[in-house]
Amino acid sequence: MFKPSAIFVATLILLQTPYLAAQEAPVAAAAADPSFAERFDAVIGSNYKATDPGITVLVARDGKPLLRKAYGMANIEKKQAMTPEMSLRLGSITKQFTAVSILMLADEGKLSVQDDITKHLPDYPTKGKRITIEHLLTHTSGIVSYTSKPGFMAAMNTDLTVAQMIDTFKNDPLEFEPGSRYAYNNSGYFLLGAIIEKISGQSYAKFVEQRIFVPLGMTQTAYEGYERTPPLRAAGYSKKGDAFEPSAPLSMALPYAAGSLVSTVDDLNRWDQAIAQGKLLKPASWKMAFTPYTLADGKSTNYGYGWAIGNLKGSPMIGHGGGINGFATYALRLPQEKVYVVVLGNADSGNVAPEMMAMKAAALAIGKPYTEYKEITLDAKALAAFAGVYGGPGPETRTIRVENGRLSMARSGGNTTLLRPHSENGFFVGKSLITADFARDAKGAVTRVTVSRDGNSTVYPRTGDAAALPARVEVKVAPAVLDSYVGKYQLAPNFIIEVRREGEKFIAQATNQPPFELFATSDTNFFVKVVDAQVNFTKNPDGSHVLVLNQGGRTMPAPLVK
Repeated sequence: MFKPSAIFVATLILLQTPYLAAQEAPVAAAAADPSFAERFDAVIGSNYKATDPGITVLVARDGKPLLRKAYGMANIEKKQAMTPEMSLRLGSITKQFTAVSILMLADEGKLSVQDDITKHLPDYPTKGKRITIEHLLTHTSGIVSYTSKPGFMAAMNTDLTVAQMIDTFKNDPLEFEPGSRYAYNNSGYFLLGAIIEKISGQSYAKFVEQRIFVPLGMTQTAYEGYERTPPLRAAGYSKKGDAFEPSAPLSMALPYAAGSLVSTVDDLNRWDQAIAQGKLLKPASWKMAFTPYTLADGKSTNYGYGWAIGNLKGSPMIGHGGGINGFATYALRLPQEKVYVVVLGNADSGNVAPEMMAMKAAALAIGKPYTEYKEITLDAKALAAFAGVYGGPGPETRTIRVENGRLSMARSGGNTTLLRPHSENGFFVGKSLITADFARDAKGAVTRVTVSRDGNSTVYPRTGDAAALPARVEVKVAPAVLDSYVGKYQLAPNFIIEVRREGEKFIAQATNQPPFELFATSDTNFFVKVVDAQVNFTKNPDGSHVLVLNQGGRTMPAPLVK
């Protein structure tokens, strides 16, 4: 996804699989299947209020719509309802168009995905390592993703040239040996855009327009700002408190080849049909695009070239999500069933995630609907049995706590989610497809938790009981003490954490991020409930305060600047 990730923000990137089916189904805004629409509404439609931002959605089989519908508002201020014809930002769905552009150039003999990137970008400093075009395509380059840098969000409405943007990350140390790890990376796709421009002699916007959109009849798809026809555009929103507000401005020069495109559900159905019919690329190139990359240690990344690879209800699936200021998107295909689903939403927070909507719609389309769980009540003693630390196959852990009579699960350095019980040992996360199932030994002691998202499951053995959990007993702190911490703390250039008091609430808010309440465990130590993060206040020798953020295994001091 093109989603700026920063302090206090944890991003879940959905992964997805291959297909190529020769078919000649026409693509048009045909009449949908009314029976399917009724079933979709029953399961999904109720998630969207008519007065809130919404979605456009298309579910097709063989290119023919089963459902083509819109929910919610396209523009709240103008009271304009969403319609299926609306154009929305795609975010990282853009990456598949960038990947296909690279493969088109490869098919023409103008590059190889095994080329060292310095063959085409000779001034790029690779720190003595061999970084290939394939590494960029598969998020395995080790290059720092520019959207993860703390200062990015503060400057995201600044227009920069391609060269200037590359300058913001090219001199950063590599995070790992190229090809040794998968780490979702917007910098890689930004560099791919630069390579496309260098080889073709055209701007990225013009290349994708002339080589992809025009030949495929995608009249409403473009690099934002370079539309060929006046767009019927939905406005983008973010959830702030209890209301939706216009999203933070973003210069579209920044997402570029990683996330700059806008489109409609009808155009994306045309795109999917072109792929299914094997257009644009040689068969071998399409196969490469949908083959997961294998790391140096032999492990699969479950990601090809611009598409992620997985399964849904036992069926192979390919797809990708997108998250960008004001918008969240998801598109997937089940190749065996020839089902394509795209959900485009005009809120980057506060609504049900489009990936959940898309996967539920796809499951309905193949007759394997997801279980709709109903929450039950477990008493305090039953919940306490699950509290503890659970270790994964890697460094990631899941921490389970009982707080205020509810069970929560925190991913190391990431989100904290509420677990809702649906059985004695089974839990689900509301507005998601995530489940957590606990197992017990012969004596009844909880020994592990399996966290699942459809067919993708990870088992976390229990490594510590409730006594091993960091103390999180909330205490009251005198208002005067809280007031002494109020101010602005600089974590990085152009990245500030503002601390303030709102009545009895103690609030921290990072640059261009929503506010989070801090809860005290002592006069100097605080924690955040929605993510796995702690804040401590210390003093310099001169008596000035320093905010220390602990998140994801990192300790990051931020001195008081105002």
